[in-house]
Amino acid sequence: MRHIISLLLENEAGALSRVSGLFSARGYNIESLTVAPTEDPSLSRMTIVTSGSDDVIEQINKQLNKLIDVVKVVDLSEGTHIERELMLVKVRAAGKDREEMKRMSDIFRGRILDVTDKTYTIELTGTGAKLDAFIEALDKGAILETVRTGASGVGRGDRILKV
Repeated sequence: MRHIISLLLENEAGALSRVSGLFSARGYNIESLTVAPTEDPSLSRMTIVTSGSDDVIEQINKQLNKLIDVVKVVDLSEGTHIERELMLVKVRAAGKDREEMKRMSDIFRGRILDVTDKTYTIELTGTGAKLDAFIEALDKGAILETVRTGASGVGRGDRILKV
């Protein structure tokens, strides 16, 4: 099962390496990883998307909590949460394809960020499933380049990851 694990860790050199090293040393896969400083410059928030059985996820959480740099760990998948991902897609947009690409962008509530005589660069945000659906809806030959951030998430309501 897919899990989104969010953690606060000390904003210090090597902290990211120690967390990712924990995953690789135990043979766990990281599907996506995002990390950035929080409102407190001494802390960073890391969001890791991984898959595994309940036992594997429990083991990951225990190992993460043992790391000195890690302040707090929350599995967002255990409750209601909001999840978003950003994707930039550069597509062919020449001749008759221009209007079709504009229409597809509008249908998925994307924004066209860059326009040339042959290409559009489209920005989309949403769940991973929405972004996957956009890619599937396009002709494969139309896609020139794709960049995705990976998931970021936050608990809904009173669920807060804070020290």
